[in-house]
Amino acid sequence: MELLQKKNIILGCRPKEKDEVIRESGRLLYNSGYVEESYIDGMLEREKTFSTNIGNGIAIPHGVEAAKQNIKTSGLSVMVFPEGTMWDGELMYVVIGIAAVGDEHLSILANIADKLSDMEAVKKLIVSDVDTIYNIFMGKE
Repeated sequence: MELLQKKNIILGCRPKEKDEVIRESGRLLYNSGYVEESYIDGMLEREKTFSTNIGNGIAIPHGVEAAKQNIKTSGLSVMVFPEGTMWDGELMYVVIGIAAVGDEHLSILANIADKLSDMEAVKKLIVSDVDTIYNIFMGKE
């Protein structure tokens, strides 16, 4: 299974409560077969102990270590909020749900950091279409 499926890239998201955004991000992963449904609880648990805001208007919700047993295969979900959505007092424009088997999360996070290292890259992503976002994350651009 591919790390990112086009159906898991959701454009034009409206601002919502952080927990609701995390649930939706996790549901995308669950509905695509990447994780067991209980992984979503692990994503919410992670956020309680450590914010997944990584700067530049990007959040990367993912499960706590114990939730890794609920991952079937590594996968991503991408939600784009053109107006931003509040996340611990800051606006997030891109929320990337992550489920990673073993140490794959390190390479996934490095790839995200590389692709979205500055605000210009994030701004470009916010106005991109599904195919462009898919190509950015899958290294086809």
